[in-house]
Amino acid sequence: MGKPDPRLKRAGVSGYNKPKRTPNHPTKSHVVVAKQGDQVKTIRFGQQGVTGAGKNPTSAKDKARKKSYYARHNAQDPNPSKLSARYWSHRVKWVICYLAITGTMYASSYPFT
Repeated sequence: MGKPDPRLKRAGVSGYNKPKRTPNHPTKSHVVVAKQGDQVKTIRFGQQGVTGAGKNPTSAKDKARKKSYYARHNAQDPNPSKLSARYWSHRVKWVICYLAITGTMYASSYPFT
């Protein structure tokens, strides 16, 4: 094994493809050092202070927010790259946040989980 990647330490994450909240960053809410094959990229994503609507929004307002978000971000693409902020934003802010809030774990038909 060689030396550990300095990007992991600089970003403060525990490993590749493991997103972490960044509450002290001025604009972005999360960071991840994404790795796909031989490519490695540090990605900051998410607007600071804004939460996603979750995996299963209940209110009409949250349903509309989620629909607008997915329309703006080309969510119908079945094979997004792990090296894109879109992939991580969908996965962390719009899917997993529901699990964190409710503590519910269930199988998903969503392509990112």
